[in-house]
Amino acid sequence: MFRTLYAKLALGLTALLIAIGLLYGFISNMATEQYLQQLNQQLNRNLAQNLVADRNLVEQGRLNETALKETFQLYMEINPSIEIYLLDLEGKILSYSADPKKLKRNKVSLAPIRAFLNMEQPYPLLGDDPRSHDRQKAFSVTPVPSAQTPQGYLYVVLRGEQFDFAERVARQGFLPRMSGLAVAASLLIGLLGGLIVFRLLTRRLERLSNLMGEFDESGFEADMRYMQNAGQASDEIDRLGMAFDNMAEHIRDQIDQLKSQDTLRRTLVAQISHDLRTPLAAMQGYIESLQMKGDKLSKKERSEFLQIALAQGRQLSRMVEELFELANLEAKERKPELLPFAPAELVHDVVHKHKLQADAKNIDLSVQAAAGLPFVCGDIGMTERVLDNLLDNALTHTPEGGKIKLTLAVNSNMLETIVHNSGPIILKEDLPHLFEPFYQGQKNDTDSAEKRHAGLGLAIAKRIMELQSGDIRVESSARKGTSFTFSLPIEQ
Repeated sequence: MFRTLYAKLALGLTALLIAIGLLYGFISNMATEQYLQQLNQQLNRNLAQNLVADRNLVEQGRLNETALKETFQLYMEINPSIEIYLLDLEGKILSYSADPKKLKRNKVSLAPIRAFLNMEQPYPLLGDDPRSHDRQKAFSVTPVPSAQTPQGYLYVVLRGEQFDFAERVARQGFLPRMSGLAVAASLLIGLLGGLIVFRLLTRRLERLSNLMGEFDESGFEADMRYMQNAGQASDEIDRLGMAFDNMAEHIRDQIDQLKSQDTLRRTLVAQISHDLRTPLAAMQGYIESLQMKGDKLSKKERSEFLQIALAQGRQLSRMVEELFELANLEAKERKPELLPFAPAELVHDVVHKHKLQADAKNIDLSVQAAAGLPFVCGDIGMTERVLDNLLDNALTHTPEGGKIKLTLAVNSNMLETIVHNSGPIILKEDLPHLFEPFYQGQKNDTDSAEKRHAGLGLAIAKRIMELQSGDIRVESSARKGTSFTFSLPIEQ
């Protein structure tokens, strides 16, 4: 029944208003009682003194007991709301105007009486009620026969038993009912107003909750938006709605990426299977030929078959190693160790390593680097791997008698290394996909099947540069040739 936020808020508000009503009634009753006692005592402060003067209770410096008895009798009849007591100097009750059967005390405390006469405390100042063992009431008192020669006190209880009875009757009458109705009506209006406000607030939360449920039921694919106009959030609920919109959009993007990656994975598996099958089948074929025709083949033919099978085995091994290397980079299991190093020295070392391969194809391999190049921040081993891949790729695609040139230059806060070769150009349609794993480019009449395949080397190079906060790109045109450029941040 109280499972919704609105129901819980309504229940909480009802309980709060009931508690406020009860607390208000208690405080109002206590305050009214305190106020009436203070007002009564303030108005009747000199009542005892006036009784002595008006009723001639003191004659010739002595208390007139006959007049005192008449006063007792008179006030029992005409003003039963007060009770009059004659006390001695110890507070003992000598005579009174009350019913003897209802008297519970024979002595009252003198401390409130002295405080009253000396005006030591603010009103209401309460004294003992002779009709109760523990109750206290407002009073008026005066020493008799005089303050100079006191023999006792005239002690007047301002709200006697008759007054208490009349007050209880009045509290059960019209005024309490009207007060109760007024309080109940106020609380009811407050409850209705609070419920309306809560409904206005929780209505948007309910809408957001429904949107979340529909988004969940749709498999996180439906376009459920809470905010129709972004940037108009007015409170926390709207900001929560905007957060849901952003989260839903992010989830949809992630799902789309997962679907795209799953498609790419399937394509990649198919490409890997095809590319691994080719050298494996070739190697298996030559080995089977050697096994079946070994006696019929000449020594030169057997040597050629073995060389071809060995080359295919090396190619297969290289592809498997590159595949594992790319998988480690994608899984971020291999992290770069970023340290400053001199890029020109690394480039010369890598060029020297590939010099024999270039000379074998009569390729002019050169380096152009300005003096005083700054250090770069990167992983020297990973950067060497990028240079190896780019040079291997350039040597594969550059024909005999061609040129490969490496150029180092500063561009803003990055140092660029350009690997340019004079081989056949890369088709414009292939350029955006050249760094994708196992991408098979469009056929170029001047390329063999081996040359047209990008393999994993460029994909590994791109991932390495991303891990080092660097960049790699390619440009190819008939007029300028093909250039691979990678950049690393300069060490500050």
